[in-house]
Amino acid sequence: MWADRRPRVSLELVPATTDEAVEQIRAGSLDAGLVRLPIDRTGLHAIPLYTETTVVVVPKDHLLTAADETTIVELADEIVLRPHDDTLGWPDGRPGRAGAYEPATTAEAVELVAAGVGLLVVPQSLARLHHRRDLTYRPLVDAPGSDVVLTWPDAENTELMEEFIGIVRGRTANTTRTPAPKAEPAKRDTRPTKKTPTRRTPPRRGTRRR
Repeated sequence: MWADRRPRVSLELVPATTDEAVEQIRAGSLDAGLVRLPIDRTGLHAIPLYTETTVVVVPKDHLLTAADETTIVELADEIVLRPHDDTLGWPDGRPGRAGAYEPATTAEAVELVAAGVGLLVVPQSLARLHHRRDLTYRPLVDAPGSDVVLTWPDAENTELMEEFIGIVRGRTANTTRTPAPKAEPAKRDTRPTKKTPTRRTPPRRGTRRR
């Protein structure tokens, strides 16, 4: 959609973690970011986009794969890895049992799942990002979701930023807030008008009574 509306303005996508994206937006090296909550919103705008499903990553031969989805209760006796970059909030406590080792990253945790060390609970997009043929995942239906927002600097928006926000929010080209180019007022024709002479109708003759 951006390419259709702004064919002469390239849109560069930069992969980054949430913390990296927020830092670069504040520094001015990124214009905006799609990030996962929670974040420090100081000096930033943020509009919600969607809530992502939470899943549990398991080996393909695990018992949990027998069903299409699972619950937190079914993880009670399982070791659930807790990477340091975990983005999920757990108001009632994390599911399962903590492992003896906490991996530094989600990518490392996925490797441990493949090695049979434990399971991993992550937003669905991260499970897809770190996909392996020997692993699969199942939705964790009663787990908290992961909220994704569009964030950008808390300052006066440029015309291009308004256009981008409109696209992300689903506004069409006809409803976008991007101001249309102002049309120049029509110039008044100051040339003298040529008058067309009118033909005078001769008076009608009366009739005589004889």
